[in-house]
Amino acid sequence: MHHPRSAGFCPRIALWAGSIALLHGGLCAQKLQVYILAGQSNMEGHAKVSTFDYIGDDPATAPLLAEMRDEDGKPRVCDDVWISYFTSGRGGDGEGFGPLTAGFGARTDPTKDGDKIGPEFTFGLRMGKAHEQPVLIIKTAWGGKSLHTDFRSPSAGPYVFDEQQLEQFAKQGKDVAKIKADKVAATGHYYRLMIEHCKRVLGDLGRVCPAYDANKGYELAGFVWFQGWNDMVDRGVYPQRDKPDGYAQYSECLAHFIRDVRKDLDAPKLPFVIGVMGVGGPIGADEAAKRAVHANFRAAMAAPAALPEFAGNVVAVETAPYWDTRLADIADRLDKVRGMAAKLKKEGTKSAEEQQALVDKYRAEIVGAADELAFSRGASNGGYHYLGCAKTMARIGIAFADAMLAMEK
Repeated sequence: MHHPRSAGFCPRIALWAGSIALLHGGLCAQKLQVYILAGQSNMEGHAKVSTFDYIGDDPATAPLLAEMRDEDGKPRVCDDVWISYFTSGRGGDGEGFGPLTAGFGARTDPTKDGDKIGPEFTFGLRMGKAHEQPVLIIKTAWGGKSLHTDFRSPSAGPYVFDEQQLEQFAKQGKDVAKIKADKVAATGHYYRLMIEHCKRVLGDLGRVCPAYDANKGYELAGFVWFQGWNDMVDRGVYPQRDKPDGYAQYSECLAHFIRDVRKDLDAPKLPFVIGVMGVGGPIGADEAAKRAVHANFRAAMAAPAALPEFAGNVVAVETAPYWDTRLADIADRLDKVRGMAAKLKKEGTKSAEEQQALVDKYRAEIVGAADELAFSRGASNGGYHYLGCAKTMARIGIAFADAMLAMEK
């Protein structure tokens, strides 16, 4: 179903009365299914393609790897799923588009393959497999962006500093008037960019999707939101974040966001998936107090899905189950190795050669060859980016797609 293709050519075939007929005016011309994916760095995706092999090391996920690769072992290029990806790079914002394949993750140049994936790759593979119609993904994502300011939507109103924040700024000798003016300018900036790009693509679908037939039209079929890190770690905006309702403002902003997206895209019942931040993995009973911030934020992210007005068309998908606990454990041990190296360097009582020998010995003792190999195959980034693990990102993409398909049914 998914094969390399040239732009504009749709190689769908059907057997009819023993003959083969090209359906250029049939399946390829059916109503285009459009899905919007938006968020910050984890929606961008920091899992390098070089970690694909690690997916095959686990018998449970090896079949998924087979779907992600073609017969030559290269990342699959879809023949029925396209993507328009609007993001930022070193030169500013830009767009990359074409048939869906790997490489539409975080990019240095928005127009060029970044050798990384986010959830979009397997999300698109699953949607392409589930639908007879062609599929288009519109993805907008920027690293380091908040919902409380950057993606704040119109109905949430202006950002309001609390008195504690203002007092802290004054104590630090900061220009409060300038801070307030800068906040007004920043509020909603990325929400507006997201909506503008979606409307631009929808206004000229043939530009990015060769399968689009204006006579058949398109259906705005769903929206996936995967964001949260910048809000979760912001003490200033959420001073009570260690309390059960410490992130209530996030829940309110997200509910407004859903309403405003539907209004601005003229899709009042647009199915909406909330990807709940899962960095750090499942929270055990013995970790509840230590990880209260994570637990509270996850609950706040999921909360809008329980609102009566969103019943049946908004669902929260937990991503913590896809956290790779083995890689995380190895990462913790490697941090200890780096800590030892830093301590030895600071003490300065041994030569560089002696320091390195001690560090190497310690690393071999607490990490070991097998885990070194696993980490090199499976991880390519920090924990806040799910360790840059393609196995994790691929399963998250599938989970988002399955949740969307369940709502469609």
